[in-house]
Amino acid sequence: MSIRDKELKIHFTPGHVELVQNEVYTPYRRVLVTGATGLLGRAVYKEFKNNDWDALGSGYNRARPCFLKCNLLDEDAVRGVIQGFQPHVIVHCAAERRPDVVERHTEAAINLNVHACASLAKEAGGIFLIYISTDYVFDGRNPPYGENDAPNPLNLYGKSKLEGEREILRHCPAGAAVLRVPILFGEVEKVEESAVTVLWDRVQEGAESCTIDHCQQRFPTYTNDVAHVCRNMAERALQDPSLRGIFHYSAKEQMTKYEMACAIADAFNLPSSHLIPMTEQPAGAGAQRPQNAQLECSRLELLGLSVEPTPFKTAIRDSLWPFQHDKRWRQTVFH
Repeated sequence: MSIRDKELKIHFTPGHVELVQNEVYTPYRRVLVTGATGLLGRAVYKEFKNNDWDALGSGYNRARPCFLKCNLLDEDAVRGVIQGFQPHVIVHCAAERRPDVVERHTEAAINLNVHACASLAKEAGGIFLIYISTDYVFDGRNPPYGENDAPNPLNLYGKSKLEGEREILRHCPAGAAVLRVPILFGEVEKVEESAVTVLWDRVQEGAESCTIDHCQQRFPTYTNDVAHVCRNMAERALQDPSLRGIFHYSAKEQMTKYEMACAIADAFNLPSSHLIPMTEQPAGAGAQRPQNAQLECSRLELLGLSVEPTPFKTAIRDSLWPFQHDKRWRQTVFH
């Protein structure tokens, strides 16, 4: 799955300098990952990079020094990246995924979640494109939702992602897949990066009681699992160009945020008695969220492209252990 190339290196030994030619192996399959600086994008980039793909990650505000800086709203810049790298697959992770931020900064969010999709899809041509979407395209009133069920988003975030889906499928109908996923968590740079890991601070407070939502049903899903699904889809698409359309992937453990917090406490052997379930939504709680937007995921499973979800407690330990004050803790809990 690789091609050979030659690389010259200078080899130093005491009293001797030698120019050495080594063979290096470069993966022939190329993938462009947008939003590679983000929570999911980092996992997707790593998954491809570690599995014999030549991966190029792009970002914007946080791109340097690890990733290519590219403004997805600049069509010339997007065209230059695609023509220069010539990817076989594009995984489009870049998005404004915080519903309350979308409500406050609507124009910027629409530009990224909708207009950037159109630009990318137009430039993709015949390149297989995976677009990451959300369960928030559904209203949550009649779960579970299959790929063919009618969307009815409750908030601007869901509406913008649905419009992004339509732009992707409209501009590259023969070579695009939409992958809808629920609330995500994974290896975070800070706990606030995910609506799941942000609960860590409340779990650790311990001394003071705090209320946590116990109304809305969620299916917290590990980014590493989503990344694995993306790679499965990409590799299948290179073999079978007919792979296209809408797909769902989700973990299977159903939890409210209160139940997530309790599970986090249990995973780290911490008390949870200070956590208080809140069974009514307070007024002015931000963008409206669906009550239960459970995704039905049989299409991926039937095609053999799904992966068994990592158990929540296992994945949350891997995600949050670096934020423990005592790093020795990991050895005592894991073994």
